[in-house]
Amino acid sequence: MATKSTDQKAKTAPADVLVHWAIIAIEYAIVASLLLVAGIVLVRTVVDFFDHWNAFPQSVVGAIDGILVVIILLDIAHTVFGQLRASLFPVRPFLVIGILAGVRDILSSSAHLTLSTSLKQSNFNDTLVSLGVGVGVVVFLLLGLLLLRHSEQREEKTRP
Repeated sequence: MATKSTDQKAKTAPADVLVHWAIIAIEYAIVASLLLVAGIVLVRTVVDFFDHWNAFPQSVVGAIDGILVVIILLDIAHTVFGQLRASLFPVRPFLVIGILAGVRDILSSSAHLTLSTSLKQSNFNDTLVSLGVGVGVVVFLLLGLLLLRHSEQREEKTRP
């Protein structure tokens, strides 16, 4: 009987290895794609910043927005690459990425409110709702990050 289960493992092992390497290849392709997109966004942000030098406040806001997108993309790439090495699903980096995305949304909404010369009442209300939702998301994710840190500290104290 033992030889039969060993034979079955030997038969399925090549398929498992093939799937394993296919997953790794796809994950590396995702990391490479994220890095490529981050590079393109960064170059485009710098070019747009210098092309629209006359509209300085708007170009600064656009540059900050583009740079934050690059940071988010790099954090996602770093998280995926870290998952490749650790074979674990890390929660903390995704919370940080969500916080960065929320802060980006808050900055975009507040810049829209500040730099717009005339806003219709409906656009003003929509921007305020967007700002409130962004703040709520950031606060919620920060609480999640604090809970995660607290639970990790508790685990470290209880380990022998």
